[in-house]
Amino acid sequence: MNVRELCDDLRAERSALEDVLDGLDDAAWSTPTPAAGWEVVDQVTHLARFDDTSTLSITDPGAFRLERAEAVRDVDGFVARVVAEHHTTPPAEALGWLHAAGERFTRTAEAADPAVRVPWYGSDMTIASMVTARIMETWAHGRDVRDALGVAHPSSVGLRHVAFLGWRAVANSFRAHGRPEPTVPVRVELDDPVVGAVALGAVDADDVVRGDLGEFCLVVTQRRHVDDTALSAEGPVAREWLTIAQAFAGPPGAGRRAGQLG
Repeated sequence: MNVRELCDDLRAERSALEDVLDGLDDAAWSTPTPAAGWEVVDQVTHLARFDDTSTLSITDPGAFRLERAEAVRDVDGFVARVVAEHHTTPPAEALGWLHAAGERFTRTAEAADPAVRVPWYGSDMTIASMVTARIMETWAHGRDVRDALGVAHPSSVGLRHVAFLGWRAVANSFRAHGRPEPTVPVRVELDDPVVGAVALGAVDADDVVRGDLGEFCLVVTQRRHVDDTALSAEGPVAREWLTIAQAFAGPPGAGRRAGQLG
């Protein structure tokens, strides 16, 4: 997909989240989410803050690298400081920021040279990869919000992008956990009643993950423990991967305990 098409999918994902947030009373914004210590407002401001950071990466890579140098010295501490800094943001302001930051990012991404690689907290990436990562983040944090509020999370085209990032990050998932990278390919064969079939990886791979597209996305974003899904895995690498999968860069996340459904 080209960058403009990806940006349209990101806008759709963000708009769906905004629809959930619009009209919530102030008390709902203080609802604890499955991420320990994070309330609804923290999920929203996190997304807005890193949409703005993504824009900075494109428009001023040097300034972004200075910020990154500080962040990578203590990733968990950096994330915690960002949460604390914006925790008291009024709900209306947080919702407005989410929309404005998202629009700034998508407009910037669409105007950028698609051949340029831009810095991020891991490896430099293409504009298309950065937009895909923002789709994944918006979907995952949007899931935290929905789980907190007891709101259904319908299928969306964003699932395809989340699944792609999850599959592409097989090797990184092992590296993040200090384990040897697999030397064999892993294939995923997934399905969704709305999105349809998604297949990634070599067709002759012996290690294969099969199941529901949405459940796979929950696992690779660490929003569900694999034991709470009906996903199946054939082959030792596929089975091990599902226990440590993460579609995001950086150190291993805390994930979810078995039985923690929201």
